Amino acid sequence: MREKKKYMVLTFRTTTDAMSMEKKCLSSRIPGRLIPVPREITAGCGLAWRMKPEEYDLYKAQIESLELRFDEAVEVLI
Repeated sequence: MREKKKYMVLTFRTTTDAMSMEKKCLSSRIPGRLIPVPREITAGCGLAWRMKPEEYDLYKAQIESLELRFDEAVEVLI
């Protein structure tokens, strides 16, 4: 069995918001990737952005400056 790790997961209301996050983060070299929303979380569109908690702390201001819309940022074991 694979060892679970802590990740910061950002959830979205719409698929459009999730895809916008992916596009802007990739062009800005912000680490992370789109994943299906983990079972522990409920979210509108079924997609989430996953990144390491320490990376989220480093890039939080940059993510906010890109005016990306997400519902919440939750730390989970996945």
